[in-house]
Amino acid sequence: MLETLLPILIFTALALAVIGALRRIRLWRQGRSSHVNLFKGLAALPRRYLVDLHHVVARDKMISNTHVATAGGFVAAAVLMILVHGLGIASPLLGGLLLLASASMFVGSLFVARRRINPPARLSKGPWMRLPKSLMAFSVSVFLITLPTVGLLPEGLLEGSASWFLVVVLVGLVAWGLGEMFFGMTWGGPMKHAFAGALHLAFHRRPERFSTKKGGGGRSTGLKALNLEDEAAPLGVEKPADFTWNQLLGFDACVQCGRCEAACPALAAGQPLNPKKLIQDMVVGMAGGSDAKYAGTPYPGKPVGEHQGTPHGPIVAPAALPEGASLVDAETLWSCTTCRACVEECPMMIEHVDAIVDMRRHLTLERGKTPNKGAEVLDNLIATDNLGGFDPGSRLNWAADLNLPRMADLQQVDVLLWLGDGSFDMRNQRTLRALVKVLRAAEVDFAVLGDEERDSGDVARRLGDEATFQSLAKRNIATLSKYRFQQIVTCDPHSFHVLGNEYGELGGVYEVRHHSTFIAELYDAGRLAFSPWKGGSVTYHDPCYLGRYNGEFEAPRNVLKALGIEVKEMERSGSRSRCCGGGGGAPITDIPGKQRIPDMRMNDVKESGAELVAVGCPQCTAMLEGVVDTSAEVRDIAELVADALVERPAGEASGASRQPAATPTAEEVIV
Repeated sequence: MLETLLPILIFTALALAVIGALRRIRLWRQGRSSHVNLFKGLAALPRRYLVDLHHVVARDKMISNTHVATAGGFVAAAVLMILVHGLGIASPLLGGLLLLASASMFVGSLFVARRRINPPARLSKGPWMRLPKSLMAFSVSVFLITLPTVGLLPEGLLEGSASWFLVVVLVGLVAWGLGEMFFGMTWGGPMKHAFAGALHLAFHRRPERFSTKKGGGGRSTGLKALNLEDEAAPLGVEKPADFTWNQLLGFDACVQCGRCEAACPALAAGQPLNPKKLIQDMVVGMAGGSDAKYAGTPYPGKPVGEHQGTPHGPIVAPAALPEGASLVDAETLWSCTTCRACVEECPMMIEHVDAIVDMRRHLTLERGKTPNKGAEVLDNLIATDNLGGFDPGSRLNWAADLNLPRMADLQQVDVLLWLGDGSFDMRNQRTLRALVKVLRAAEVDFAVLGDEERDSGDVARRLGDEATFQSLAKRNIATLSKYRFQQIVTCDPHSFHVLGNEYGELGGVYEVRHHSTFIAELYDAGRLAFSPWKGGSVTYHDPCYLGRYNGEFEAPRNVLKALGIEVKEMERSGSRSRCCGGGGGAPITDIPGKQRIPDMRMNDVKESGAELVAVGCPQCTAMLEGVVDTSAEVRDIAELVADALVERPAGEASGASRQPAATPTAEEVIV
């Protein structure tokens, strides 16, 4: 009896899963076209899953081991069950392997169940609470029905009228397990992420994130450019169907683990943003409906169940539509600092920041709805090429006594020093003066653009004004093309990122160095010498656009070590550093919350016990120095280096090299 029922159950579940998969694919295909290499993506899937994705999951060893046992056991058990019980290939070898796979899955499900007893607040509840039971039902039932196959139970034990009750129980368990694992995987159950997640890895919007090298973990953080010449192309994303189909696929892959929400500085500050719910809202919009069934942490101050949407309806409702007629409120999108902490933590490798900026583009370019001082800042950029609306000719007023060399006079140098809009800020001018002092001490051949330099366009792009960004970028590229230089050095990680990672798509390809990296290289080459550090304890704040965006965690710490400073790491440092709150135009849009993000970061400094926090970003300096009632001093690395400079020993050539100091790995600075 059981031998007859099992193939029917298995292939019925598979058929329903296929129907669900086709239905799910139709939902994704509502999005705009996006070119992918189907065969290459599918071929790369095993490595992307086993290496790149697991590299993220492995940051939590317990969850990593649980995932290996449960997911690995399920995949093996599902394939072997189809062979053994579906197709009747009942060899002892296959049966034994099936027992091992189902046992592994059962052990993993025990840890899943343990985690769900008192789950962390970041985990979604609702349907996810039944997942441990479903995993157990599948693994236990498969284990039991396989025992006779390997001779551990008599073949006739499940035959005859006396065993009908046991057969009914086993059939019920098998049906339950198959329903959740196969049917639910494609019809929207908790296991949906297994199907959508695998395809998301294969057809990821940023395939360059996946590495073919040992260890994986490539970086791709530059925003994608809009084709402003195509009049038919939408300017940003107005409705869910405006996303590309593989972006919709990525949203559907969300496992609702809440790692993103635990890392989000805006949510921690009580601003109306939760990256996990935002992704789930996009899934609701893709399928149509309301957010009433969402079973996780809501946006602060915004109850669940008040928003709804459709694939072709507005994500953010225009003022003419009634309240509740949209998926999200505009202030949710403007709360984001674009720090990428959510992206860094996501085990499914979803691109939250891309989606947020895409939606901002529509609000800015199509509706002209940039909040607070956003419109004023964008107008300044258009009129004066700088954020503050200053006279462009005053960019070098702060350096009147420094006699800075200009590219227009020299035409060719080793280093182009990119000043950034911080040259209009009195506090950052101190950093720039310190950096000039360091470059001259190392006898670096450098020059500046002076009043030929324009804003890099970083803020305009993050505020959604792609047109102003591209205008600034193209004019900067035209200026840079007139001169010859080996590399660009800047103390601004935002300019560093944009010049190095986003200008290339518009034709400007440059070798760009952050000043901490360049100073570390100068020191290792023997071109700088420092007096011993005599100050107090020091911690280091990792700027988001230097660390998470560009993977530079070691150079700033190497510079501090060269100064004789032993860094007292904050609890959140390295790739898990807390944002200062200054990125993505957040200080301009200024969405209120229960507390300020920089206040939280300076509290992290206080908990470290450090008397001074070293930074490497003018935005971070401004945000952290704006915190009241703090005893910790904020200083840029260039200032610390400039203060410690001493003349090199007589006879030491400027090009002499010294053995570089041992550097901590990225893993060593990650808490």
